[in-house]
Amino acid sequence: MTGTAAPAARMYWESARSNAAATGHPPPQVSLPVAFTVFPGEIFQAPRSWAEQVYPNLIYFHQADRGGHFAAWEEPQLFATEVRAALKSVR
Repeated sequence: MTGTAAPAARMYWESARSNAAATGHPPPQVSLPVAFTVFPGEIFQAPRSWAEQVYPNLIYFHQADRGGHFAAWEEPQLFATEVRAALKSVR
């Protein structure tokens, strides 16, 4: 591994932060229905309370028992099951 993942992610974080600071406004709230699945192999695992604060229209939250950052690639069947469960209420 080249050790470039953290610096690459930081670039996105700093860019978003500087854009918000430049405008003097926080980013707009997401009003669309949001589904959120936490995979245990992900680097950062947001708790439900944080997801609810950021996404006021959180319609689905689940903690999967396997999978990581590339869950659709690593666990395609589980990922498809999560998508189906998440979208069940918006049909």
